Amino acid sequence: MAVHHIRIISVLLIASLPFTIAIEGKGNSSEPSDADRIEFALNLEYLEAEFFLYGALGYGLDVVAPELAGDLISQFAYQEVGHLRAIKKEVKGFPRPVLDLRVGTFARIMDSAFGRRLYPPFDPYASEINYLLASYVIPYVGLTGYVGTNPQLQNTTSKRVRCTKSESYLCNEQLVAGLLGVESGQDAVIRTWLYERLEVRVMPYRLTVAEFTNRISVLRDRLGNAGVKDEGLVVPMALGAEGRVVGNVLAANNASLSYDRTPEEILRIVYGTGDAHIPGGFFPNGASGAIAKSFLQS
Repeated sequence: MAVHHIRIISVLLIASLPFTIAIEGKGNSSEPSDADRIEFALNLEYLEAEFFLYGALGYGLDVVAPELAGDLISQFAYQEVGHLRAIKKEVKGFPRPVLDLRVGTFARIMDSAFGRRLYPPFDPYASEINYLLASYVIPYVGLTGYVGTNPQLQNTTSKRVRCTKSESYLCNEQLVAGLLGVESGQDAVIRTWLYERLEVRVMPYRLTVAEFTNRISVLRDRLGNAGVKDEGLVVPMALGAEGRVVGNVLAANNASLSYDRTPEEILRIVYGTGDAHIPGGFFPNGASGAIAKSFLQS
């Protein structure tokens, strides 16, 4: 991804925001249904789709898939469009919520991660390495959400995408497991790209890639407020695989299994407020769907 291309994209992004206003959903104070749990994932899929589409093409869902309102990033972007379509075949879904992917949002995240104001403010669209660091911020949160959702599903049919004659390749596909597989792959690619550049200094801050990833992971743990469920690319040996390594290309618990997060933990993180009841961050008006709305109404 050329730097001049990213700068052009940045201008297009700023000119195109804010996004459309989301419709009001009905709150749900009872135990979430399978549909509610699957539908909740749309919030993160919309967020990832818009971010990767702007990074790759300079425009978002309004152009690529209006009904849903660099090569590597292009692949991620179109994969996210596919995820949105797959989920909306299973549940009713909702229009894209208001999303804030402007430079200022990422700058505030990085300032919070480092506990001080970076100067100049962090711009995710200024360079290739900045964009990949910004990419580190988003997909992993959705990954942990799918890990947390899968065991909560009560009806086995909820794990399948409905099959039609024209889409027979989707038969027997487990929806949540299929989504998790691709999200995990995206996160692994991003982490590997950054891991190969651990000691590269991000200019003009003169902070290494490793420092950025570690700080972002600590911030997400702090906002999620549920213990360690996030790890940077370098960890104390006690947290490394089998307690034998400090390199951490994939984040996992002490049994090398993926961490899980609840919808409440995810909202705390993507809102940037540490409180699922208080919107902000990437979702200035709050996320959509019954689960997210239930927190806003309580």
